[in-house]
Amino acid sequence: MTSPAGTITIAGKTVSRLGFGTMRLTGPGAWGDPEDRDTALRVLRQAVHTHGISHIDTADAYGPHTVENLIREALYPYPEHVLIATKVGMVRPAQGQWKPLGNPFHLRSCVEASLRRLRVERLELCYLHRIDPEVALDDQIAVLQAMQNDGKIGHIGLSKVTPEDIRRVLKHQPVAAVQNVLNTTDRDDPAVEFCQDFGIPYVAYRPLGAGVLAQAHGPTAPLHWLLDHGPHVAPIPSTSQPRHLDEIIAAVQNGQV
Repeated sequence: MTSPAGTITIAGKTVSRLGFGTMRLTGPGAWGDPEDRDTALRVLRQAVHTHGISHIDTADAYGPHTVENLIREALYPYPEHVLIATKVGMVRPAQGQWKPLGNPFHLRSCVEASLRRLRVERLELCYLHRIDPEVALDDQIAVLQAMQNDGKIGHIGLSKVTPEDIRRVLKHQPVAAVQNVLNTTDRDDPAVEFCQDFGIPYVAYRPLGAGVLAQAHGPTAPLHWLLDHGPHVAPIPSTSQPRHLDEIIAAVQNGQV
């Protein structure tokens, strides 16, 4: 099956450069269960089995916990070529609230819980969802390194970080991927060039501005703009509707990006 927009190597695995973000497979505000569980499961299967998307991005905070369970239900046992990436280090006190929590004991428990929900022995790519400013960054990375040494994490990524953040981590630990927001509105992220210089895949989340950027003229131009940044950039658009996913794939293929 042909991968949309070609391929990229992330966490040691060659995957489709166009990935799929799963945050919208929940209730409103990334909170609770989706209104239509069957449709959410259908979108996941459509992404992988119909459209050849092999990079699925999620987080324990989506729901919270909702989407990891959906991914297991829809896709387990996972095809060998599919990368399931998740994130830990963010808690949800209430709907609409997001709070970094990098306490090492909490991070360890989050990894263990994600392993159970996804029904895997190892998280192939585990991001630190946010750097907790109240906990030393070295301590947050150290616990992920320890779990990597235990065989429970394959590769470690960083989310919503600056070049300086990445540089600090690189002193002690390879960074498998960086995930930051990038789109035609939020277009100035120095981490894009930094990652290119250091050979780090850059995973662009919110590439369509939560759908806003696609409403006027469709998704082709925003996705074309992103992919033109270089082969290290891998967008992960998200949708909860099968029709919208078809439109995204058509935009990539028709736009020849």
